[in-house]
Amino acid sequence: MAVKVYKPTTPGRRKSSVQDFSDITKKRPEKSLIAPMKSKAGRNNQGKITVRHRGGGVKKLYRVVDFKRYDLDVEFEVKTIEYDPNRNARIMMVQSEAGKKAYYLAPQGIEVGQKIVCSKEGVEATTGNRMPLEKIPVGLFVYNVELTPGKGGQIVRGAGNGAQLQVIEGKYAQMKLPSGEVRLIQKESFATVGMVSNPDYRLIRWGKAGRRRMLGWRPIVKGKNMNPVDHPHGGGEGHSPIGLRGGPKTKWGKKAMGVKTRKKGKWSDKFVVKGRKSKKR
Repeated sequence: MAVKVYKPTTPGRRKSSVQDFSDITKKRPEKSLIAPMKSKAGRNNQGKITVRHRGGGVKKLYRVVDFKRYDLDVEFEVKTIEYDPNRNARIMMVQSEAGKKAYYLAPQGIEVGQKIVCSKEGVEATTGNRMPLEKIPVGLFVYNVELTPGKGGQIVRGAGNGAQLQVIEGKYAQMKLPSGEVRLIQKESFATVGMVSNPDYRLIRWGKAGRRRMLGWRPIVKGKNMNPVDHPHGGGEGHSPIGLRGGPKTKWGKKAMGVKTRKKGKWSDKFVVKGRKSKKR
């Protein structure tokens, strides 16, 4: 996929860019692999907002993507590469000789007509094949990695991402994740060889607020622009600084801006060999 830039015919077009969708081979989704999806607008089952700034957006159908891929030793052929409005990566529709169809996350470089397989005993480590981490050669990049064997892929699923398998020692495989974190994962966990498709997604510039609204994102307002009753940063005359003795805070009074949010003493700390790299501010 490449990023397409238009001539600046309007203020919204001036700094915007779009995907050219040159890697898509089919526009309409497979009817047997879609499901209705109701917009939650960031609310939970009690109607309380748990994620702010969500709501509206274009109606879309859910593509039922199989993250487990537990049809062991069954060869599937890649039929189409498709766009999924619910994620930034591409998906591929595959079909077995018996006629079973499924949606999988598409890796970079996959082509229509290519044969892929998932095996517990290990197969050739080519792009798209899935197997336990202990069967994958050290140094390769993988995606859609299981944290718990049998639960299905949970991490490394975003566009352009890949985790590098560094070493296998004892019961665990040591992996370097896209965030820079080095983590231990059980070597029986499955992973797919390759890196997630659509790496140029991060280069897209939305250009105007209307495009974000169509994706279901509502406006985000700074705390310092609010009133004191609405936010700890609110109030003051003109362009007032945050001005809190304890540093910047969230709307609910917790420390923010540069503060690590991972819980101290978390049960999974024993699996983290090296913490993620911090971004320079």
